[in-house]
Amino acid sequence: MSKKLLFPVTLLVLLSLLLGACTTVAPVVVETTEAPVVVTEAPTEEPTAIPEPAPDFLSLFTQLVNENGKDQGYGTISATALNEALADKPPFLVDVREAAEIEKDGYIAGAIHLPIRTLTANLDKLPGLDDPIVIYCASGHRGGFAFAALKLLGYTNVKNLAGGIGAWKKAEFAVETGVPAAAAAISTPIVADQQLFTAIDGFITGLPEGFLAINAAKLNEELASGEAPVMVDTRRPDEVASNGYIDGAIFLPYETILTSLDQLPEKDQRIVIYCGSGLRGSVLTMALKMIGYTDVVNLGGGFGAWKAAQFPVAGIVDWTAVWSEFTSGMPAGFYSVSAADLNTAMVDKAPFLVDVRETAEVEKTGYIPGAIHLPIRELLNNLDKLPAQDQPIVIYCASGHRGGFGMAALRLLGYTDVRNLGGGINAWIKGEFAVETGVPAAPAAGTAPVVDEIRFRDLNAFISGLPEGFMTVSATDLNTELADAATAPFLLDVRTADELAADGYIAGSVHVPVTELFARLDQLPQDKAAKMVVLCKSGHRGAIALMALKMIGYTDVRNLGGGLGAWIAAQLPVEK
Repeated sequence: MSKKLLFPVTLLVLLSLLLGACTTVAPVVVETTEAPVVVTEAPTEEPTAIPEPAPDFLSLFTQLVNENGKDQGYGTISATALNEALADKPPFLVDVREAAEIEKDGYIAGAIHLPIRTLTANLDKLPGLDDPIVIYCASGHRGGFAFAALKLLGYTNVKNLAGGIGAWKKAEFAVETGVPAAAAAISTPIVADQQLFTAIDGFITGLPEGFLAINAAKLNEELASGEAPVMVDTRRPDEVASNGYIDGAIFLPYETILTSLDQLPEKDQRIVIYCGSGLRGSVLTMALKMIGYTDVVNLGGGFGAWKAAQFPVAGIVDWTAVWSEFTSGMPAGFYSVSAADLNTAMVDKAPFLVDVRETAEVEKTGYIPGAIHLPIRELLNNLDKLPAQDQPIVIYCASGHRGGFGMAALRLLGYTDVRNLGGGINAWIKGEFAVETGVPAAPAAGTAPVVDEIRFRDLNAFISGLPEGFMTVSATDLNTELADAATAPFLLDVRTADELAADGYIAGSVHVPVTELFARLDQLPQDKAAKMVVLCKSGHRGAIALMALKMIGYTDVRNLGGGLGAWIAAQLPVEK
């Protein structure tokens, strides 16, 4: 290239570079007699940020539920266990109620106060991620939110006080008056996932008035309206079976609800969650809200609060009312028959006989001619082997104890003419009436009657679940137990006043005739776990009273085998 041509080209290139400093320039092409010279400048661009994935709350809450199930107490601690822990190795206590609640009801000594909506903004007031922390509120509902929030944020040792301060005070543990001192910053919070924290913080700080709870009265009003909410019962099947449920609820247990979301309504429909006391319900309410359900609330106090308010309960029998009616209405004879009267009836118009002893007992002592054999635990599962519900039936066992169970169960299922052989086959043999050897032929099957399903379920649970020994205690063993006043059982005598006067009584026993039992329950131990022994004359009424008490919640009740008759036969002392 000549020098004359090179100079203008150079000027053009310099000019293009100067202009490029101010603007985004397209390629500049300079034509010459030789190959073209091309000058370009790439535009300046900001790097594109890759967004972090949103938290997978369905997976996070599923893991939380799986790791805090029944075996872990659903992430709770009882008032008694907390009181013990405070005396030994105190956990860090956080009261998440409002200030007015604390001023009214007091607080647990040592607690700091962080109202629930301020919790996530004050993580520096909490100890380290692995230190023991106990959250509490009024009843456990808000504590459930706090428990879930902290667990999701990485706190590994968090518990929620079951029943809240209400349960603490009910247990008569100490409370402080006033309000706790202002909480001090004691740590540097570790936030491993900022998006997760932001979402949880948004939920906690945004909790509305009422804290996403509904009380039993308000729920009852909503159910009576034209637009009732969808109710979701999150209790275990055994809880539902024993306590009943709110009519219309769908059943999705706490352990499986998050894997069964297809059974829930649309995300914008109103849903009311309930569990036993509200604790599990609060965790699930938070879970559903954070995965997109917009109108979810938790029944405050759970199903327990619903029952306490005496609103309708489906799926159960009111056994207190049933047994009260049954025992108070028993006629003279208490649905029993003597061996002599049964023998007379066998000659004239024999009743249907059912031997409810074990096979080995039948083989050892024989059986009454014509009887069928159905061991007591199998009785209710073989109603098709019995005659029609209005036909006469006599149940018998060895002494009258198991026969009392069988008689009562059948009558409560609608059999109208069932009696128990007083004194059992022992009384029959003592009367020198006929006995067959061996075992009866297998009973023939017919058609089982239609009975109340729920009554059958509960009665069969009791009958088929009878333990070894059938909940009896011998006279000699009872006498030994009574010798230690510190551990002696409560002794309940259910005979009549006339029997008491004629035959005497065991020292220390409390006399409540069986027909008055449910009118005088206040004379029994109020702790349903207390040890109790019932006695009558031979065991028949004692068995009925035992069965009734067990089915209304008493857990440690036995019957004196053979009644006071066995006690006297053992030459043990009686008072007159």
